[in-house]
Amino acid sequence: MTFPIYDSGIASGLLSGVLFGYALEAAGFGSSRKLTAQFSLRDFAVFKVMFTAVIVAAIGLYVLRSAGVIGVNAVYIPTTFYWAILAGGALIGAGFAMGGYCPGTSVVGIASGRIDAVVFAIGMVLGTTVFAAVFDPLTSFYFAAKGPDAQTLPQLFGVPEWVVLLALVIIAAVGFRLGTIVERSRGGPLTAEEVCAPDDELDDHALRGSGRSAMHG
Repeated sequence: MTFPIYDSGIASGLLSGVLFGYALEAAGFGSSRKLTAQFSLRDFAVFKVMFTAVIVAAIGLYVLRSAGVIGVNAVYIPTTFYWAILAGGALIGAGFAMGGYCPGTSVVGIASGRIDAVVFAIGMVLGTTVFAAVFDPLTSFYFAAKGPDAQTLPQLFGVPEWVVLLALVIIAAVGFRLGTIVERSRGGPLTAEEVCAPDDELDDHALRGSGRSAMHG
């Protein structure tokens, strides 16, 4: 049996996309309001969901490799180039904060019928087109400041993989707890009513959030 682990065709991509899209929508990430609440520190759902996904994927890969289900080099790991990563991270962070979506969540927003997600996706396509047009002249910048030869954290620090996994779990547990404390102090997390409220009702919901914050305080 090769599906879906070893299938590299449309079927595995479609299955993964459906599951990923469902998970994003179930987490409320089809709403830009829910996503931008992370930047105002009022709702840590983005941090919690994505960090959980990282840990599940990391542990899953570790178990599958240990069991011999997938090869050690089955997952491609790109080389680290510091300037490219810093610039790309800054751009996508700014776009996420201003537009309220990332590429994946914008597609979920479109599937949910949100107009702002459509506008964001159009901007994303335009931005990608501009990037493709200016890629060659900026190649020297992208490939400058190459990182270490070690491509993974266990290789970089010279420790067993399970040590890094344990560290991730501890960081997640502490981060989730601190995130919950911070979001409650700011009147969060957002309720379903607040996420779905029309724009002209936002002020009322914001005031209610402030009231909850005062009660928590």
